Amino acid sequence: MTERFPRYALYAFIVGLPLHNVAMATLWDLGVRDTALDVVSAWKEVLLAAALAVVVWRQRGLPFKSTAADWLALAFAAFVVLYALLPQGWLDGDATTRGVVFGVRHHLTPVAAFLLGRSLHFGSDELRRIGFLLLGAAAAVAAWGLIDVYAISLDTWRNSGVPGWYDEQLGLEYRGLSGLPENFVYNPGDERPVRRLVSTFLSPLATAYMLLAAILLAATWPRARWLSAALGLLLVGLLFTYSRTAIAALALGLVVLAYALRSWWPVAAAVVLVAVGVAFVQAYPDIGPETRFTPAELEIQRAGGRENPTSGDPLDPDESSIDSHWDNLRDGAETVARHPQGYGVGNAGVTASRTGGDVKAGESTYTELGVDLGLLGALAFIAWNLALLRLLLRTTPWLAATFAAVLVLGVQTDVIGVHWLAFVLWTLAGERA
Repeated sequence: MTERFPRYALYAFIVGLPLHNVAMATLWDLGVRDTALDVVSAWKEVLLAAALAVVVWRQRGLPFKSTAADWLALAFAAFVVLYALLPQGWLDGDATTRGVVFGVRHHLTPVAAFLLGRSLHFGSDELRRIGFLLLGAAAAVAAWGLIDVYAISLDTWRNSGVPGWYDEQLGLEYRGLSGLPENFVYNPGDERPVRRLVSTFLSPLATAYMLLAAILLAATWPRARWLSAALGLLLVGLLFTYSRTAIAALALGLVVLAYALRSWWPVAAAVVLVAVGVAFVQAYPDIGPETRFTPAELEIQRAGGRENPTSGDPLDPDESSIDSHWDNLRDGAETVARHPQGYGVGNAGVTASRTGGDVKAGESTYTELGVDLGLLGALAFIAWNLALLRLLLRTTPWLAATFAAVLVLGVQTDVIGVHWLAFVLWTLAGERA
C-alpha cells in the first residue's frame, strides 16, 4: 500500500481538485466554517505532504536527479525559505505571520509536486490509465459546466454557499455580483450580462486551464471512436469559459506541440482554433446564455462604468477585462523594477489580499514572485520551469505543450495559485522530465 500511495495521491488530485471549490462552498452552506473548514480544505496539502513523507521514508531521502531542473527547483525553494525567514521590516514588507505561512505554501506547492513526481515511475499502461482519468475528469467538468450555464440560474449561486466561501472563509471580497466572483459573467457593457462556464471549479479560468491540458492530451491520443466526441465537448467547454487568453494559449500550445512532434498538423489546428475563437468571442454576447444583474449590482456596474469607461469590443485592448490585466501587469512590473530586492513572502496576490496586507502586485505569477522573492527569486522560478520544459519536449509532447501554454498564461494569471495546475501539472512534469 505504501508503495502505491504516492500514485493514488496523483489520482486523487486529478479527480478531486476540480471538485474542491464546489465541495467547500457546499460545506460552508451546511454550517462547516472557520477553523473546521480550513482543516477540511487543507486535504490537498496534507495528501501531498503525506505522499512526500512516504517517498522520503521509502527512499531514505528526497527524490532527486542531477539535472539542471532539479538544482534550479532547489534554488527556487531556497529563495522561498530565505525570504520567509528574513524580517519583513528589512525589506519594507508588511505581511503578517499568517501571510508568510500562506505565501510559503503557495510558492512551494509546485516544488513539492515536482519532487513527488520525481519519485514516480509510470509504465505505459499506467500512463494510459492516468490519461483516461484526466480526459474523463475534464469531460465531466465541461459537461457539467454546460448544463450549469443553461439550467441553473445565477440566483441559485447567489443564494448558495459560494459567496460565503469566498468572502467569509477565504477573505476575498467580491462586490459586483452579490458576493460571487465577477468573472461568473461577461458584461458586454449593455447591462445584459452573459454567463460564463465556471463548472465545479467555480472559476472560468481554472476550468479553462484544465480543459486546455485535456485538449492537448486528446490531440496526441491514439485514434478511438469516442475521441472525436470527447474532443468536441472539451473544445466547446473551453469556448464557453470565454477565456480569451486560454484560447490564445492553447493555440501557442499547439505550435509547441508541432515542434515537439516535428509535424505541421498542429499548426494548422492552431490557425483554425484562432479563427473559430475570434468568431466565437465576438458572437458570444449575442448567443451566450443571458442572465440579469440585481438592482444593487446594476448600481455598482453603472458606477464602475462612469468611473472607468471602456470599450464593448471583446478584442479591443481598451475592453475592461483586457485593460485591467494590462494595468495589473504594468503596475506589478514597475513595482519589481523599483524594488528588485523584493518585499518578503506574503506581500503579493491573493495571499496579501486574504491576510490584510498591502497587495503590491497581483494576477501575474512572475510579478507576484518578484515582489515576494525579489527579481532573482522570480528568475530562478522561470529558469527552473524553462529547464523542465526543455526536458519535456524530449519525452512527452502533449505535456510540454501544456507546460509552455501555462508558463505563458503565468504572465497574466497566478497559475501556481490554480490548485489543479500546481498539484497535477508539476507532478506529471516531475515524473516525465
